[in-house]
Amino acid sequence: MSAHLSYGRVNLNILREAARKELREFLDKCAGSKAIVWDEYLTGPFGLIAQYSLLKEHEVEKMFTLKGGRLPAADVKNIIFFVRPRLELMDIIAENVISEDKMHSPRDFHILFVPRRSMLCEQRLKEQGVLGSFINIDEYILDLIPYDGDLLSMESEGAFRECYLESDQTSLYHTAKGLMTLQALYGTIPQIFGKGECARHVANMMLRMKREFAGSQTQILPVFDSLLLLDRNIDLLTPLATQLTYEGLIDEVYGITNGYAKLPPEKFAAQKKQGEVGKDLPTEPKKMQLNSAEELYAEIRDKNFNAIGAALSKKAKIISAAFEERHNAKTVGEIKQFVSQLPHMQAARSSLANHTSIAELIKDITSEKNSLYSFSFHVQLTTLHSSFIYLFYLYLTRQVTSEAFFDNLTVEQEFMTGVDTDKVNTYIEDCIAQKDPLIKILRLVCMQSVCNNGLKQKILDYYKREILQTYGYEHMLTLNNLEKTGLLKPQTSTRNNYPTIRKTLKLWMEDANEQNPNDISYVYSGYAPLSIRLTQVLARPGWRSIEEVLKMLPGPHFEERQQLPAGLHKKRQQGENRTTLVFFLGGVTYAEVAALRFLSQMEDGGTEYIIATTKLINGTSWIKSLMDRPEAP
Repeated sequence: MSAHLSYGRVNLNILREAARKELREFLDKCAGSKAIVWDEYLTGPFGLIAQYSLLKEHEVEKMFTLKGGRLPAADVKNIIFFVRPRLELMDIIAENVISEDKMHSPRDFHILFVPRRSMLCEQRLKEQGVLGSFINIDEYILDLIPYDGDLLSMESEGAFRECYLESDQTSLYHTAKGLMTLQALYGTIPQIFGKGECARHVANMMLRMKREFAGSQTQILPVFDSLLLLDRNIDLLTPLATQLTYEGLIDEVYGITNGYAKLPPEKFAAQKKQGEVGKDLPTEPKKMQLNSAEELYAEIRDKNFNAIGAALSKKAKIISAAFEERHNAKTVGEIKQFVSQLPHMQAARSSLANHTSIAELIKDITSEKNSLYSFSFHVQLTTLHSSFIYLFYLYLTRQVTSEAFFDNLTVEQEFMTGVDTDKVNTYIEDCIAQKDPLIKILRLVCMQSVCNNGLKQKILDYYKREILQTYGYEHMLTLNNLEKTGLLKPQTSTRNNYPTIRKTLKLWMEDANEQNPNDISYVYSGYAPLSIRLTQVLARPGWRSIEEVLKMLPGPHFEERQQLPAGLHKKRQQGENRTTLVFFLGGVTYAEVAALRFLSQMEDGGTEYIIATTKLINGTSWIKSLMDRPEAP
């Protein structure tokens, strides 16, 4: 289940095992049969650490979602609440405990706060008169969760809002603690680089914690050569843009939560046998796990969507050829060898069918509905013919031409290249008039503002008035929030630094090669994410070459060195790559992750990257986190 976590440059399974060990120890404190009552938000992150089988081994017999009223019936000795430290959740827990006490149930109650224990929450339980009912009150420090072989996330959904809107540094403290845990398992990180106010705070906390635990340093040879801390607000543009990698588009269209996507079921129904199609069609969304444990997904997830057709076509040919090999198996040994390979081949066929269906789902949204090649992608891999593959290839490699999608993309790219950012955009006006989704409007207006270093007061007021009159005055708070975080702001000076930053860092590349990329700009079909370009320049030739640009971006840039214990200095072999941990404070997109993976794979790159973040985001989830009255999904 977790083997893919140990395939990369850094074995992230070590971190997962440490988290599992701590969970087992807590469960064993509560002797006897158990029922866990989950804060619903935590079920996803915990699913990445431990499956139900582990809980069952430690006498967990029932699991419920935390909700008001009485707890469901369960013949167990222990009730354990797994919750975030939120006051509103304490009121629900108190309601549960009081209703159980009225029933005179002889049960022991326990509470596990994730990721930190909270005095305020305990005080609330005391006020509700139930604090004394708990045998164990503990904390489970789940800071960094291994998502994939090169990806860690804290899954802190409010981190950007807390840091940049509410000036709450709690998530920064959790980040520093998470990085200290990482250093305890993988050795001290010798060099720390950073850009931004939050990055500076995290580095300071890490250095202070290191001084406080100076005598208890682990004698581990460092796995990481350096740490780069990046504030999300040094690059507000990238998350607003539409991601154009396969994984990025799945996230944009359907959302990926804790490594799973919920997809419309109708395309997958077509994978049934011919006689079953149309019978008992599923109505529930198809939940698919998306990580590098699946060979095909690992191969295609970071490709630009326009390169997916060729990749799937190539895979179809390989699988078809593999199945044809059965005709060449003459001897018992050859037949036995073919049979032994069959499970892997069938899994590959199923995987290809699934990703063909996903590609078609995305194509339905990003390309014309009435396509000449609009046919069902029911892949009969055992009888694939070259004509089918050709049509398949044609269909998937056509340019993204849906009018709405294409128009939106065109406006984004105009803003990113500095075209007409200083005037009211007619496309945005039309979208407001048609009452398109508010988040789409906000993403575009914020992008225009960021690319223009703010909007003229007259233009800003016009956009605000149009939005409030069309979508309701309750969104005034949201507009204020966007202004406070710097996403939507009035122009305070005539100087716009963005064109200088764009030219110096080569953020826009004409004729980006989407099929065989030679630059990170392929992830947005021309735009190179600022955050990743900074990472690339740091590795070679270094930030001193772009001092002037760094001064134009918010917050300080810095370098710190951590002293290594004697004998633990790494001796690098000739040609051996450096390993850098890049930590995004406030969120990272899948397209940025893809760009970093691209840099890791460059032959002359010299650096391999492990990515960590407070949260995996896209433009929609990011803007939603700043809305005081988010739209209904």
